[in-house]
Amino acid sequence: MATVPLSKITAYADRLLRTVKTEDWPGAVNGLQVENNGKITRLAAAVDASWTVLKMAVAAQADLLIVHHGLFWAPSHPWTGKRYAQIKLLLDRNLAVYSSHLPLDIHPVHGNNAQLCRALGFKPAEPFFHDRDQWLGIAVHSRVQRQELTRRLHLATGQKPLVAPFGPEVCRKIGIVTGGAGDQIRLAASEGIDTLITGEGPHWSFTAAEELEVNVFYAGHYATETFGVKSLTQHLAHQFKLPWIFLDNPTGL
Repeated sequence: MATVPLSKITAYADRLLRTVKTEDWPGAVNGLQVENNGKITRLAAAVDASWTVLKMAVAAQADLLIVHHGLFWAPSHPWTGKRYAQIKLLLDRNLAVYSSHLPLDIHPVHGNNAQLCRALGFKPAEPFFHDRDQWLGIAVHSRVQRQELTRRLHLATGQKPLVAPFGPEVCRKIGIVTGGAGDQIRLAASEGIDTLITGEGPHWSFTAAEELEVNVFYAGHYATETFGVKSLTQHLAHQFKLPWIFLDNPTGL
């Protein structure tokens, strides 16, 4: 069984994802969040570092869990109740956790946006949705029927999207921002997007889409963000000759 130093894998991932140079939302902690004894033999990937996923990783005998939504988003104290149980499980079972949020969303090859774009049969044309001194989305120039795009999204994610069908029936400029970018509908429209693909949005974004005459596909926060961790972990597994597994724990949201 191959054994690779944890530090070697995390240093490689940090360089690949430009972890230090990518600004994220306040509270996000990108990179290694919990270390183990320093030796890695098996990788696991998941969208969320939830209690269920941690137990799934232990059952899969993984010693490095790579996630998109990590353990820490706010001051994480006190370590009591479920938080204590999570930390204790990680330490007792020698499970390290590596998290990548915006660095993984926007990566041009392994990112959620890029991977979903390719799964839909498109080639990225240009960046869009500029925030935090970086481009967070991908714009695609195409001619595809709204009904056909619905079919492709369902096939790609395994989840039928909710559609706000207020833009043109033939989608020509499609913006892709995975996760929860529905609240950016006005920004998307201002950049000439006639169809926005995202995971979820606030209630008011549906009526805003009607006012702006823009299509919005709400394809699921979880469902649109399985792509990045799969691609990244597969790449790391190939790079370091380690086995890996994807731990699927859908939220339906």
